[in-house]
Amino acid sequence: MMNILLLCDDEYHPGQVPIDGVKPLADKGYKIDIISNGNDFSPKILQNYQVVILSKADHVTQANLTSWKSPAVQQAFVDYVENGGGLIISHSAIVAGKNTAVLDRLAGCTFKYHPAQTPVYAEPLKPHPIMEGVEAFTETDEHYQVNILANDIDILMAAHAPAQGATEKYDTEPYTNAPQKIAPCVFARAQGNGRVCVITPGHNLNVWLNPNFQRLLENAIQWCVTT
Repeated sequence: MMNILLLCDDEYHPGQVPIDGVKPLADKGYKIDIISNGNDFSPKILQNYQVVILSKADHVTQANLTSWKSPAVQQAFVDYVENGGGLIISHSAIVAGKNTAVLDRLAGCTFKYHPAQTPVYAEPLKPHPIMEGVEAFTETDEHYQVNILANDIDILMAAHAPAQGATEKYDTEPYTNAPQKIAPCVFARAQGNGRVCVITPGHNLNVWLNPNFQRLLENAIQWCVTT
């Protein structure tokens, strides 16, 4: 049985979405523990898990907006991966905090912005174990745009979304108006003896429960523990 830790819940992302989103994995026999309060996390916890799903920005909870990603916490994730752990970084977890540069570098990317929610079409780009059996799918979601930080990041999937509003306002109102964009949405990289997979879709439960997203997530888990 594989032990997985899910860290979730922040200001804009209720923890119940990823909690319900991983239930199909639990039904398949994965053992998933959940921490939704950042104050309940300690670095030593990581040693109990083969894979961690980090779906949490730098807020202790949805109501408590203080930081939980201390320098010690961030370094613990780096050490965990470099010593062979598998880390899946989901959606809000790539939103950089004021002092999260260490964890941002581990992810290899950070959130830039997203326009208003819209139907987003996600499409595999290349053969890879994470993409095995995953077909293109469309769900209403936040179409994340990202900053790439790592030169070794492997882009496996891209997301497309239609234009919204007047494109001439794009530079001044990027959150509500955007030209048609194609953005990378699934990344993989290795660091030390471990592996990291970033999955940017997932604001809404319908995304998590899409069969192709479920296949993607399970593939990512298996890839992260393959040596």
